[in-house]
Amino acid sequence: MKTRKQYILGGAILALIVLVVIGAISAARGKTVEVKIEPVTKRSLVASVQAAGQVQPHTKVDISTDITGRITRLAVKEGDIVTKGQFLLEIDPSQYRATVERNVAAVASTRAQSAQAKATYLQSKRSFERIQELKRRNPALVSDDQLEQARTTMDVNRAAYDNAVHGVDQAEAGLRDAQSSLAKTTIVAPISGRVTRLNVEQGETAIMGTLNKDAATMLTISDMRDLETKVKVDETDVSHIMVGDSALIDIDAFPDTTFRGVVTEISSSSLKAAGTSTDQAVDYEITIKLLNVPPDTRPDFSTQAKIITATRSNVLSIPIIALTIRENTPMTSDDSVLKLGKKNVKPVGKRDAEGVFVIGTGNKVMFRPVKVGIAGEKYFEVLSGLREGERVVAGTYQAIRDLKDGTRVRQAKPDTKKSTP
Repeated sequence: MKTRKQYILGGAILALIVLVVIGAISAARGKTVEVKIEPVTKRSLVASVQAAGQVQPHTKVDISTDITGRITRLAVKEGDIVTKGQFLLEIDPSQYRATVERNVAAVASTRAQSAQAKATYLQSKRSFERIQELKRRNPALVSDDQLEQARTTMDVNRAAYDNAVHGVDQAEAGLRDAQSSLAKTTIVAPISGRVTRLNVEQGETAIMGTLNKDAATMLTISDMRDLETKVKVDETDVSHIMVGDSALIDIDAFPDTTFRGVVTEISSSSLKAAGTSTDQAVDYEITIKLLNVPPDTRPDFSTQAKIITATRSNVLSIPIIALTIRENTPMTSDDSVLKLGKKNVKPVGKRDAEGVFVIGTGNKVMFRPVKVGIAGEKYFEVLSGLREGERVVAGTYQAIRDLKDGTRVRQAKPDTKKSTP
């Protein structure tokens, strides 16, 4: 009986030990965090800024008119190629031609009046000179009143002649203005290019563009040999871009081809509209010249630009997701040290530092500050703080956020699930 009790007691103790061991193993497993682990390796990185825009010609001219009239002839249609000086359209010239004829007649009339005034002035001048000479030879024959009257007549006729001369100038100016208006009835191409917009038809009335330029624009000619795209870049990225940076351009109309470009201009002022709130995003306009676009490219095609701001070859790198922020380096203050003649300082707090969790002995992690350089699409350049081959925690965001020094981790199993089509 005693032996039997001993066996039962021994079995109970053994079961208790097994339960304790199983519990310890379970507890140990519970403290292990499943993460993605990647080694620090060398690779080439490309830093870029992406933005959207539209294709535009570098040179284009919106053609409007300074006169009003009915369009009597239209010699082009949208898409036509034109050369500089080529006839485009005509506005009814009959009214302006009649104005020119009236002004021609007015000029002839004023010139005749001027000639008549000149003859009258010269006659009165000679009469005054004769009376003056007679007065000098025989003062008794000519009174002072007669001499003064002759002088006054001469001065009046001279003023009338000067007025007639100014009348001729005025009439000639009116003629030039009328001729200018008549010339404006014929519209020719100011540059060579393609008619990319045509807003009028023959028989419509052209209106002056002094008040509403968009409404008065009759057609647009674009030089399609020199194309560019203007993209909007956020203020946080524009400081990284320089004139001369290369760019890769995707045009939606040509989905299978990537085109090259170069940054030619960076706006000095933002595109933020006046009166908007101060917390609204501020964008700047970047102009990119397109280098190898096909000839059938059209204005306003949508583009996606990838501006290359920096490149690195064969540099240490870590996944962008691996970089996190933790309290790290102690901050010190001399004021906190008791004046006991000691040279050391007393730590009074910690500051935030960027770094990664490095996998150490026993798969335990330790936060280590690192200094990073440019950012590629998925990786940061490592400037200091890590060596090639060291392993770092590379995900997930949730796991990295909750990690602490000394936490044991294990490599997450690869996701083998396939999405159902």
